[in-house]
Amino acid sequence: MNTNITLILSILTLFWNCTGKTTSNTSDENTHQYTRDTKLIDTTLPLIGILAFEGVLTTEVTAPMDVFTKHSEDGKPLFNVITIGEETEPVVSEEGLKIIPDFSFENAPQLDVLFVPSAYDMHAQVNNQAIIEFIKQQNENTQYTVSNCAGAHLIGQSGIADGKKIVTWIGGGEELQNTYPNLKVQDDSVVSFVEDGKFLSSNGNLASYISSLELVEKLTNGDHRKYVESYLYIDRLCDWDKYSPQLEE
Repeated sequence: MNTNITLILSILTLFWNCTGKTTSNTSDENTHQYTRDTKLIDTTLPLIGILAFEGVLTTEVTAPMDVFTKHSEDGKPLFNVITIGEETEPVVSEEGLKIIPDFSFENAPQLDVLFVPSAYDMHAQVNNQAIIEFIKQQNENTQYTVSNCAGAHLIGQSGIADGKKIVTWIGGGEELQNTYPNLKVQDDSVVSFVEDGKFLSSNGNLASYISSLELVEKLTNGDHRKYVESYLYIDRLCDWDKYSPQLEE
């Protein structure tokens, strides 16, 4: 009889834990869990949000994640990093990576930084009023709003950066300027990164690392940027011929 009672209690305990309930002695007063299926957020750390939608360029999602998820040299996390979609259903990137957003537009928390990526065909996103309204709403309180590549079209469509300098993908500046004349579009043939007030922008794709690294330095310091770059082997990427000696025939 005692054995049966013990077994029943064990099963009930397991069920309780599987429902996502936690007891007070395991909670962290600085961490808020929005639902059982979303990420834990440390409310003492800045919140970095990255938009995700069908056809998004993979590197424009992974670059800010790569940079802002790096801990400090003494192993402490410095930022919360989340992905946000119109819904929490999976979206598929241009390159075929399936991304499951952490939050939807409906339940996303207020961000400190919003990253707006791009797709090769931005027609659907630019004409999606839900995306535009989400960008406008979040921008009211963000410390920084960042666009990469053709994400600049979403910034232009939202009107949040009228009168500000911005750069887009290489070769896309004329179209961006003609479509959104209130933006001060920079020459993408010579400019890879632009900062104007709270608005940052880059050419996108691998150049998305530029905007992320510039911003992580602003939010921390130069030493931390160098530490992150050392993890990313940026020096090898910038000067790969030096590290790729020709094999002898």
